[in-house]
Amino acid sequence: MKALLIWPVLPNSFWSFRETLDLAGLRASTPPLGLITVAALLPSTWEIQFIDRNVQFETDEDWAWCDLALLSAMIVQKEDFRSLIQKGVALGKKVAVGGPFPTSVPEFALEAGAHYLILDEGECTIPLFVNALERGEPRGIFRSAEKPDVTQTPIPRFDLLDLDAYITVTVQFSRGCPFQCEFCDITNLFGRKPRTKTPTQMLAELETLYQMGWRRAIFVVDDNFIGNKRNAKVFLRALIPWMEERQYPFAFITEASVNLAEDEELMELMVKAGFTLIFMGIETPDTEGLKEIHKEQNTRRSLLESCNKVTEKGLGITAGFIVGFDHESPGAGKRIQQFVEDASIPQPHLSLLQALHNTKLWTRLKQENRLNDNLQSFHQTAIMNFTPTRPVEEIVEEFIDAFWNLYEPLSYLKRTFRHFMKMQGYRPKAQRELSTGMLRLMLIVFWRQGIVRMTRLRFWVQLGAILLCKPSFFIEYFMTLCVGEHFFAYRKEVRAKLQTQLQELRS
Repeated sequence: MKALLIWPVLPNSFWSFRETLDLAGLRASTPPLGLITVAALLPSTWEIQFIDRNVQFETDEDWAWCDLALLSAMIVQKEDFRSLIQKGVALGKKVAVGGPFPTSVPEFALEAGAHYLILDEGECTIPLFVNALERGEPRGIFRSAEKPDVTQTPIPRFDLLDLDAYITVTVQFSRGCPFQCEFCDITNLFGRKPRTKTPTQMLAELETLYQMGWRRAIFVVDDNFIGNKRNAKVFLRALIPWMEERQYPFAFITEASVNLAEDEELMELMVKAGFTLIFMGIETPDTEGLKEIHKEQNTRRSLLESCNKVTEKGLGITAGFIVGFDHESPGAGKRIQQFVEDASIPQPHLSLLQALHNTKLWTRLKQENRLNDNLQSFHQTAIMNFTPTRPVEEIVEEFIDAFWNLYEPLSYLKRTFRHFMKMQGYRPKAQRELSTGMLRLMLIVFWRQGIVRMTRLRFWVQLGAILLCKPSFFIEYFMTLCVGEHFFAYRKEVRAKLQTQLQELRS
């Protein structure tokens, strides 16, 4: 079997970092870990070609070569995903699909013409798919309620990647989350009991990347790295000597719940292991809003104190915030802005509330007849896909104002400085590399923020203060400024597209 594995185009979004990547000569922020893991699960007798369309497009020769096109997608990729299914079918190829979007919305792929739907987790359903192919079955939907033992998951096919195209690569330690946030679909996809790989597995994956010459950031893509704190600590204790022996070749990024701040030992282990940045889902500073969405874990202690504690330990924070909850009072955008400034969070991920398929929020809104668009794209330029309790124009205007102000260049610069000045944690001497593209990006940022913009005086003063007071954090600080270039451009797109949609609603 000749299989062409394709990852669709990701439209510009908060996470695309498009402006920054373009300046650095890179093509994409991260590779599709799920698809290269699928490649490792397929029979060794198959011939495989891999295409990330964010890096390069497939050719007519690639389509002519393959017997089967195998696609994965998230909902934000739905337009290119549908086009690829239709193209494969039109060319007479068998098309198989999987991943989070088809698993949540299988009817979309069926309507587009896909022959095979490999849903849920691939360790369970890929063998079912392969067996059906061997029997000559022309179509099929393969599902499994069983949650696989991830200690049996093979090392992803990192060899299929053009590593020079990405700013970070990805690995996964755990699947599942113990919490039950109403708007989140992670427990639907992966369950509430976190399943973790063994330290031996993880070190084997990291060693593979190390031997391939990777010396930059690694995103541990767990939806909650500390969902199983005990196993996370076991892994970290094994990771620390591995990193020390190799002079810290990687900087780790991951996602964790706010209760990380309650565990001093866990934070210290993460810092010693080379973790530098954590995404935390704060959602809202309003306690009643947190209770509404069943995020009680964020109400047990002061959110501001939790953020400060994590930062002071030496872990940078980027945090998720949402506007549009039912019990939200007017001014939610302003309250989020104030919290972000008080906590000095450089990169707040601000979004309008969307109802993801088959979440508790989706089910509730469907029962209340409040859903009005079943297939939104779910990023910052999309208006909510349900009827909110407040006027939608009021919510969207608050969101536009907050997103615009939070990513005003001077505000971003000041916030980033305060954030890094709080850090008191440990930073080992690292064996990392700055590519030619990254050096070019840094020079552009010196020009834009230090000479052209009105930020120039503060830029140089803060740069000197970081070099003097926090020299071990200098590269992280400066790279955060570099990433800001994406947000400065993206806020204009967000405002323009949402204002257009508001005008359409009013007409």
